[in-house]
Amino acid sequence: MRSRSTQEHEMKPLILVVDDEDETRLMLRILLELKGFRVEEAVDGLDALKKVNEVNPSVMILDVMMPNMDGLTVCRRLRSQSETANLPVIMLSGKTHLSADAEGLTAGANAYMSKPANIKKLVENVNQLLAQQLVTETN
Repeated sequence: MRSRSTQEHEMKPLILVVDDEDETRLMLRILLELKGFRVEEAVDGLDALKKVNEVNPSVMILDVMMPNMDGLTVCRRLRSQSETANLPVIMLSGKTHLSADAEGLTAGANAYMSKPANIKKLVENVNQLLAQQLVTETN
């Protein structure tokens, strides 16, 4: 039998943070956990595709520029698979020009943010996507 605290922990939304930079993953983990989210990490695009099926995240925060497979390719693959087609994705990138933003959204991201991420805005985006997901699931 699971304890009440374990059950409460499992009810918190799970965020999959995908970034090849250790410091970025650690910073996002700490800040998101302080905001009440559970966090799993992936180190690149290939790891992300593996982990998404293992942990079934509520939202993915996805870096664009990574080795092995970039975030744009990951996002396109997620959208092409029925199991992950509706997974909310927030893309983070060091690219700040408008064409990069458009490229991320065209690949299927729900939101696109420049690095370094404004944590308040990132958490607002996560909460907004979770709320939209809840509305979609109940309809």
